Order: sequence, then C-alpha cells, then structure tokens
Amino acid sequence: MNRAMQISARGRYFEWRPFQLAFLLANMRCLVEPTEEATIVDIVWFATGGGKTETYLGLLITAALLDRLRGKTSGITAWSRFPLRLLSLQQTQRFANALAAAELVRRDEKIAGDPFSLGFLVGGSATPNRVRKEAIYEGDWDADKIDDTPNAFRIIETCPVCRSRSVKTAFDRKLWKLTHFCSNSECSTAGEDLPLYVIDDEIWRFLPTVVVGTLDKAANIARQSGMRSLVGSPWGLCTRPGHGYTYARRNDRKNGCLVPDCTGGNPTDLPIDQSLYAPTFRLQDELHLLRDSLGAVDAHYEAALDSMQEQLSGSKPKILASSATLTGYKKQVAVLYRRAARVFPQPPPRDGGGFWTADSDQLMRRYIALAPRQLTVEFVVDRLVVTLQSAIRQLIKEPNKVCSEIQVDSAFSDFLINLYGTNVIYGNTLQDLDAVVRSSETQYAGLDPAPNVETLTGRTGFDDVREILDRLENPEPDFDKRLHLVAASSMMSHGVDIDRLNIMVMLALPLSVAEFIQATARVGRRWPSIVIVVPKMTRERDASVYRAFPQFVSHGDRFVEAIPITRKSRRVLERTLAGLELARLQLIHEPSSKGSLTTPRHLNALLKEQPQLLDEDREAIKRSLELSPLDEFLNDQVNLWFEGMNRNLREPTADIRFISDLSPTGKAMLSLRDVEEQSPIAGDNS
Repeated sequence: MNRAMQISARGRYFEWRPFQLAFLLANMRCLVEPTEEATIVDIVWFATGGGKTETYLGLLITAALLDRLRGKTSGITAWSRFPLRLLSLQQTQRFANALAAAELVRRDEKIAGDPFSLGFLVGGSATPNRVRKEAIYEGDWDADKIDDTPNAFRIIETCPVCRSRSVKTAFDRKLWKLTHFCSNSECSTAGEDLPLYVIDDEIWRFLPTVVVGTLDKAANIARQSGMRSLVGSPWGLCTRPGHGYTYARRNDRKNGCLVPDCTGGNPTDLPIDQSLYAPTFRLQDELHLLRDSLGAVDAHYEAALDSMQEQLSGSKPKILASSATLTGYKKQVAVLYRRAARVFPQPPPRDGGGFWTADSDQLMRRYIALAPRQLTVEFVVDRLVVTLQSAIRQLIKEPNKVCSEIQVDSAFSDFLINLYGTNVIYGNTLQDLDAVVRSSETQYAGLDPAPNVETLTGRTGFDDVREILDRLENPEPDFDKRLHLVAASSMMSHGVDIDRLNIMVMLALPLSVAEFIQATARVGRRWPSIVIVVPKMTRERDASVYRAFPQFVSHGDRFVEAIPITRKSRRVLERTLAGLELARLQLIHEPSSKGSLTTPRHLNALLKEQPQLLDEDREAIKRSLELSPLDEFLNDQVNLWFEGMNRNLREPTADIRFISDLSPTGKAMLSLRDVEEQSPIAGDNS
C-alpha cells in the first residue's frame, strides 16, 4: 500500500502525516476482526485540506490487496458515497490515480485476481444507466450516438499511470462497453483499456474494486437488480467471454446478461464463494451534509443496505466517514447507521495545541472583514474585484517594478500570477451571483483584458462543471484566455481541491458556521491565501459577527451547530417504505425464486410457495429500523402499508402492471432527495 500511495503521490506529497499513519494503523483491526469493528463508525476529523482523502485511500488499497491475497479475486471492496455530484467528480481522479498505482504494485507482486478498477456511479443525468442498441426513451444513449460524440462521458482528463492529458474514450461494440484509454504511445498502458467504468450496467458486469458516486444512487436498490452487487453477490457469470456477471432475467435479457442480445446460454456458477462479494467498506464523505430530510431518508436506506448485506453475506460492512466539522457526531451516527461513533484524532484541549494538529508557523489563510458604510455590498465587491484584477494586470505589465515593491524576486512573477490571478466570488443566493456576472459586463470595463467569468452553482450542467474545474486546474498558457473570476454558490463549498485558488471574496456571511468553514477552505489549500468577507451590515447576524470577527474565525469550530436529524419520522417512512420492500423483493427474493419477479402474477406465484414471505419482510424492515414496541405509530404505519400492498395484490386495479404499482403510497423514490410531492406541469401550446 505504501508503495502504491508513493506512486500515486507523484511528488505532490512525500510522506505520511502523523495523524494519517496513526489512523491507518488503528484501523488494521477492522480487516481481521470485521464483525466486532463493524459496530463502530470511524470518522476522520481533520481540517479541510489536511489529507483526509489520502488517509482512507491508503486503508482501501490495503483492504483491496488483502482481499486478493485471501481469495476475493473479484468483487467490490468499497463503495464510497459523496453527498454532492461535484465531490464525486473531483475525487474520481484521485481515486483513479491511487487504484492505478495499486494495480502496478499488484502486477509487480504477481497477486492473482481481477485488475484493480474504479466505478463512477452518479446517475443518468451525468452518465447513462445503460447503452442500448436503439434509443427507446428521450435521453437514452445508443452505440451510434456515443460514436458520434467525441470522447463521450470522459470522466478523467489525465491518465492515472503516465499523468499526461491524453485520456480518450471509445465504445467497444464487441464487448459492449465504453472504454477510457491513454493515447500517449509512451504510456505503459498503451493499447490497454484504463480500469474505469462509468456506465451503470458495466459496473454491475465487471464489479470494480472501488465504486465512487453520489449518495442519491442508493435509492436504486428498489429498481436496479445490479445494485445487489453492492450488498452481496451477482446471480451468475455469463458464458460469453468479456460479458461479465449476470443478474435478473427480463424480456430483453433472457439469460440475465446485461449485454444486449447476448446469445450465451444459462450463466455459470460464480468463481468464488458468494459471501466474499459483499463490500468490506461503505465510505461517507462530508458526513455533516447528511442532515434534515436527506439524513432521515438515508438512515432508512442505510438500514436496508445493512439488513440485506447481513442476510446475503452474513456480515455488515465497516463504515468510514470523514468530516471537517464535528458537532453532534455521536447522535448523527446513531441515527444514520445505528452504530457507535469513534473520532480520530480527538479534538485538542485548546486551539492549535493538539498532538496531531499542532500549529505550524506557516500561514494558510488571512481573513479580512470589510464593513460597507453607506455603500451597497455589491458595489464594494465590484471595487474589490477591480482592485485585485488590476494588481495582477500591473504585475504582468511591470513585473520588475511590482516585484521590487513587494520585495519578491521577479523570477517568481509568473508563479504569483498563476496562484493569485483567479478570484472566487462566493455568494449565498443565485441573485447575488447573477449580479456579479452582470457587473462583469459593465463595471469591469476598465480592465484590460476584460475578465473571463464562469459560474459554479446548482444550475451549472455536469459537463460545464467538469470543463470549468479542468480549466482551473490546468490554466491556459495565455493569461488573457484564462478564467479570472469564478462566481460560486454553496455547490463549491465541498470537494474542490485546486491549488491555484487563493483569493476569495465572500458576498455576505453564509447562514451557517459550518458553511463558512467549508467555503473558505476552498482557498489556501497549499499556498498562502486571503479571504475578504463583506458582511451585509443591515442583517443583525452579519453585524454581530463583524464586531467579533477575529474571535469568530479563530474559534469557528465551537460555533458549529449540531446536525438536525431523526430516523423516526412518519412522513419519511411513508416515502421510503415502498423502496425498502421493493429492494428486498428484487435483491433477495427474486434471485432465489424460479423465475422473474416483475408483475403481480409472478409475486402471487411466489407467495403460494412462501405464504409468510411478506410478513417476514415486514418484520425484517421493523428490525432494520430498530422500531421498538414503544414506536406504536410507526409500527402501525408499517402494518398498514403491508395490508395495503396485500389488498392491491389480491384485488389489483386496471392500472397495476408491475409490482412497483402495488405500493399504497406510490412508487419508490427515484432519489434520496425525492422527499416532496411532485406537481404536474401542463403546457398550453395555444
């Protein structure tokens, strides 16, 4: 593992930090005594930019290598979930680099098993769930459409082996998969596919070592039979070479193979014991974001995942989490995972005085608050942007003069331009950010060249986000063509790890202290930075923070609010029950039945053989949610739901075609964020 991480680092860092090594050593026990350790959630708690990702990457690689040595030659070792799509996109390259390095070590040591690989599981809005022979629905992708799209669904730009910007994609019709490959002829992988899978069906077929994706995807346990591989084993192995694992049989896949029109016969038995396929780890990044309705819904799905994995494989996974804010973590973990929580390292007795977190003499960030007097916040931000960008342009035009004034060797002028030439304008509302973009068209007219502006908000498309991040990490050689301003919302407050971002102007204070900590940590990741906060003094909270700004910055962790979360919500249970039961029918009962389990007729046939099946499922769901006799209303709600489902099964209405239609509370959730009733919108063409 150490060799793999050294290869992965490639000079970005040269040694383990003490807390990283201590966390790795402390968690070796979970690899050899998994049953006992699975009852505890281990949280890496460290300042943003401190190296949390590398910490658990080291542990994952250790577990993956150990899996291969112990006979798990195929299957998923870890499922890493991120609450935001931007997080999963940013982290994919780091995961790919680490797994590619581990694969080089595996080959060098001649360890048997499948190559180490990475799966990118984020949902149909970013990558397809499947590639069809012919598109059926709007938004579907078929092979012809992918062939006509240059580098379709290219998730990483940089080859994880040679580190050149030479990654391209192509569709392999013979094996029916989208391949990432390195076009650099000098790369050691030349002629080989990079071990990266981004289509859902390919992830289920090839079972990558680590799956990275968004938390929302957990809702698909109710509708994708391939999700079984995230809690247990596939159904079988296709007889056709390169087709991979098989799952539920459907009209368009008679033998369960996910390759369209596969002509293979009945699948063969699995190559290893079924109990070995279940993931060793579930990772949760940015734990503090699982709050309110998202946290409550996820708590139910975590319970379902645990229950099914225990039933299919005999054990629960070890859960790892990371967070830069810590208030209320014990209750949050108890609600989310029904486990005890353990944090490493422990908070220090005083700021900067911990054994693992002692302050250094190196400056990371300088915080400045400016209170506008008889001026609007927008006007002040405009003047700040003009001042900052004018300074950089002056440095470009007169490097010797400016460097002399700031007492820096002029040889470093290009370096300074690179580090401080891009400013982040952070706003709390889309209206504020829209004003910044409008100002770039009028108020910045005196700047030459005119600044290039992009936005990173929830409205920014997936491909646009990827392009913007790539331009920030790999700026154009010509300063005039670079991004100079990035107007960002809370979407950017997590997961963006770019060394070139070192100046932030914050347009009013965020509503929570945690967001302030996370947002300002996007700058100063490696080099000294400055954060300029412009509070809205008409708001009492902003004004009070301004009056005690030094204390607010130095003691920010103490002001972080506890996470509001509950698992025992009748409203949430109403939304999740359909998904919890459909997941059990699809992932547990269908594989053990004689045929498919898609329609009420099929389910009735199964219930004739196992009349207690639904009653057993009802009690299993109650146990997984830890509903006690004191939870009378929630128990009644579960009972009523199953009574309604039985009634619909006995007396189906004309519009009931599939078992998903049997739910008395509507179909299963499409996403964990799907917590509100949907309102139909009709257009009037006249």
